Amino acid sequence: MGQNLDFTYSYSTVPGEIISGHDIVTNAKIIHDPISGESFRMPGLGVTNIPVWLTLISSMFMHGGFAHLGGNMLYLWIFGDNIENRLGHLRYLVFYLVVGIIASLSHVFAESFLGHNLLVPSLGASGAISGVLGAYLLLFPTRRVHVFFGFFLLAVPAIVVLGFWIVFQVLNGMGTLGGQEAGAVAYAAHIGGFLAGLILIKFFDRGQPVVERKYVRRRSFF
Repeated sequence: MGQNLDFTYSYSTVPGEIISGHDIVTNAKIIHDPISGESFRMPGLGVTNIPVWLTLISSMFMHGGFAHLGGNMLYLWIFGDNIENRLGHLRYLVFYLVVGIIASLSHVFAESFLGHNLLVPSLGASGAISGVLGAYLLLFPTRRVHVFFGFFLLAVPAIVVLGFWIVFQVLNGMGTLGGQEAGAVAYAAHIGGFLAGLILIKFFDRGQPVVERKYVRRRSFF
């Protein structure tokens, strides 16, 4: 639920740990905010009781709260089922984990290349889901997705929706390249995962058509 910070700081992906291959433990710090005048405790990196490489997987199933989880699950619900029907359950699981790992590694190497703090942990399913979006774009570019545009609901081809999405990620990533912080979002993971899904889906694709549901479900993209 985003409240157990000690667990979060132990099993998230820490770039410095992945690059060095060793667990890093740091002390908690008291941070003083000069604007609000308040102080808060920032946990240190805890002991990781698994090989640090496995945090590339454990971090995929961790979120910062229900809003973070809900947003990711919305994307997965809209785009993921068609890919799973196409690949089958097991292939889809392996594909999801592989693109998620590549997405996390993209973030790790981007942080190292840009000289950012390598002890800031990252978590979430966004990188893996970005891979699913890349696969969807390649397999179903003309499939229409319902999008809210103001007060209107429009049916837009997936290539347009996901095209705008990846351009947004790249532009925000370029903001980081320009020396500005990109907030708490790991855009390099999104871009790396998307490209991984776009490239690898052909290696996982069985070439079988999607099994259509017996009922009609409206898809909405927010």
